[in-house]
Amino acid sequence: MKKYYVLFLTLLVLVSASAQEPAFEDGEWFKFRISYSGWWKAGEATLSVTNDTYNSKPVYYIKGKGVTTGMTKLFFGVEDYYETYIDKQSTLPYRFIRKIDEGGHTKDKVIDFDQKAQVATVNDKKHNEINTYKTEPSIHDMVSSFYYLRNSIDTKNLKEGDETVINMFFDQENFKFKLKFLGREVIKTKFGKVNSLIFRPYVQAGRVFKEKESLTVWISDDQNKIPLQIKADLAVGSLKAEIEAYKGLKHPFYIIQD
Repeated sequence: MKKYYVLFLTLLVLVSASAQEPAFEDGEWFKFRISYSGWWKAGEATLSVTNDTYNSKPVYYIKGKGVTTGMTKLFFGVEDYYETYIDKQSTLPYRFIRKIDEGGHTKDKVIDFDQKAQVATVNDKKHNEINTYKTEPSIHDMVSSFYYLRNSIDTKNLKEGDETVINMFFDQENFKFKLKFLGREVIKTKFGKVNSLIFRPYVQAGRVFKEKESLTVWISDDQNKIPLQIKADLAVGSLKAEIEAYKGLKHPFYIIQD
């Protein structure tokens, strides 16, 4: 279960899409219930959006938090924080903060992006090191990518098999993530039945994920593009994240009445 919440937030990065109108605004907040191997509640995560300024520029300040709960916390405590400051027009990030403690494995990094110069300055506070890396054009961090994709892809015109590729920078590396659209489905949530879009992120197989196509994600088929459910097969066991609470949505959230 190491890197548990890194996986969860990475999944969120890869799953959102939207119509042309912005999908979110100041005040949006999500809470997710995370279970291990289908039944055992292992933790919870939240994402919030607020208006702010960064270097005198109006931005969205986005904060993500993930923690283990209950019995899981007794033998593997996780407390992860992710923050990003994104431009309100382009949704490109200016600064990304990652501070995690996963069973004693800690990281404390601040990444400043210069989109024009295409460089990222990484301040590793834990090791007292500052390094600069070349980035790809229009680079995103793992949280800003989630919000950017919600605003950038017109899901009304999506066809099964369509793929989207984004540039992302994480720790000190550039990545290209590919997302494949699988189709549409009505799924059950705690709020009722919801029309959803199904996506499959392609990730590198290895010691964490079971295989290259081990992730499946459902998001609401509306203008909000809410991540409703995420399933991941891991090297040991599986994870499932489900929307548990929300507030501050920009658009109506449609529930199918039986």
